[in-house]
Parts: sequence; structure tokens; C-alpha cells
Amino acid sequence: MTDKEIQLLQCIEQNGRLSNDVLAKMIQMSEEEVVEILKKFENDRVILQYITLIDWGKVPVQESITAMIDVKVAPKRGVGFDEIAEKIYLYPEVKSVYLMSGTYDLSVVVEGKTMTSIASFVSQKLSTLESILSTTTHFILKRYKHDSIVYGQKQNDKRMVITP
Repeated sequence: MTDKEIQLLQCIEQNGRLSNDVLAKMIQMSEEEVVEILKKFENDRVILQYITLIDWGKVPVQESITAMIDVKVAPKRGVGFDEIAEKIYLYPEVKSVYLMSGTYDLSVVVEGKTMTSIASFVSQKLSTLESILSTTTHFILKRYKHDSIVYGQKQNDKRMVITP
């Protein structure tokens, strides 16, 4: 992968809404080259998806509960943690699954409408899976920063102050 391709990825990671002509100017390439590289990255699944990060706390109608669940697993011979991780990430409530080092094996991020819906997911779906030994659920109370984006950060007024 070239330096220009890495620069392109870094630019769209920061702002996926930049137009191809702006991207081309930023990394000093032609617009056609940018389009070609982006298409290649999409086909090779280097770029998986273009995502918008929304502060749902400011949209009370859509507010949901997020929980991080630490999961201790008995891995199966020959497949390790992959098989159980796949079973977990197929549930629609699950937003993320990570293999972790430390006390717990998997970290699972789950979203639901209420704490009760998440509790039902843990007790009826997650904890009943064959390889699950234990779970610990942590409810997210407030987001301060996610994927390098600070929530609730006040915009600085960059206008010049003029006094009479």
C-alpha cells in the first residue's frame, strides 16, 4: 500500500463525506485516481462501510441503552473463540464483539430500548449458549468520547469580537 493510499484512508476515516475532488486535492492526486482507489478498497473490503456517528442523547425519541458485557468462554478445540464469537455477533442486539486479553475472553457491546431488554438478552440468549461460563454486564451511563469524537463539546465561537 502506498503512502498516498494510506493518506486517503486517513482522510475518509476523519470525514467520510469529503467529495472525491476535495480528497484528490488533499492528497495531490487526480480525482479519477481517487475514485479508482476507493472502488478498489471497497471491493477488497478495506473500506467496510461509511458511517455517520450520531449523538442519540440529543434525540430523546430515539434514545437507547448500551451495555458492555464481559464474557468468559470455554473455547472449543480447533475453533478457539471464533465459533462462539460468531454465534454472539449474529444477534441483532449485538453491535460489537471483541476478543480480549485479561480476565474475560470476549467483550460484547449490546444496545436495547430498556435495561430490561438487555437483561432479557443476557439471561435468555447470551448466557444460555453452550460455551459461555459467565458474564458481567456494565451499563453505559454517559458517553464522553467515542471513536475520537468528543460528545457534548461546545463549539468555540471563532468570530472576532467587536466592541464600540
